[in-house]
Amino acid sequence: MSEEVMEKGYDPDIITLLDEQDVEHVFEVIDATDFNDERYLAVVPYAQGSAELLEEDATLIIMKVNVQDDEEFLDIVEDDDEFYSVSEIFAKRLEEFYEFEENDEE
Repeated sequence: MSEEVMEKGYDPDIITLLDEQDVEHVFEVIDATDFNDERYLAVVPYAQGSAELLEEDATLIIMKVNVQDDEEFLDIVEDDDEFYSVSEIFAKRLEEFYEFEENDEE
């Protein structure tokens, strides 16, 4: 994260999501973008605590904002081409602030 952001103070955008087993997971939204008339969020698992936690490696997760019955919910991006396109957008937007390592686990 840039030193300028740290100097001004940092107020994270935190969201809590329930998985299919109703287990809560807390994430920090680090960016959002629109692509092909859809909204996407880049999130990382949230760890509350000291500034040292900001230096830890985190897994970037890309979530798609869907709307059903006037309610928003987040879902994973299942289409590989869509995921690749959106992840490239986030990588370019965030590379100034974060270091990325390629993960070949997919």
